[in-house]
Amino acid sequence: MGVLRDAKARKLPAPWRPTRQRMAVLGALYERAGFTSAQELHEALEADGITVGLTTVYRALHALDRSGQVDVVRDRTGERLYRPRPSDGHRHYLVCRDCGFSTAVEAGPVERWAENVSETMGFTEVEHTVELTGVCDRCRVGPTAQNPAGQHA
Repeated sequence: MGVLRDAKARKLPAPWRPTRQRMAVLGALYERAGFTSAQELHEALEADGITVGLTTVYRALHALDRSGQVDVVRDRTGERLYRPRPSDGHRHYLVCRDCGFSTAVEAGPVERWAENVSETMGFTEVEHTVELTGVCDRCRVGPTAQNPAGQHA
């Protein structure tokens, strides 16, 4: 077993207490398609009549991130965007810089590379972040008559 796998087996995620606000944020996150910002989650919660402050949303997302329950990417302005992490572990995504569409990508080579680098350098408990952004086919071609905003269905 490699260094990264050993570290993952030893290092448990930060504890996560399921408070009312955190559960509301997590529920709103599961209702969204794709990655979403804290501001968008806050607006969705307010629209549903759930009173949670924006600062609380940020804190809940930070706790979810520390506990390994969300995947995080950054948009072109550097804002962090969140989506629930699949039960089988973290994923790497390719995100459209124009419309925000995201798709999971095969990351086996990245995981092996990170493991090899950490072993070679003698590091343990190594974590990594890989962010892939580009322009999706729909945005590259431009908006269509059926979809003038250029957003994905």
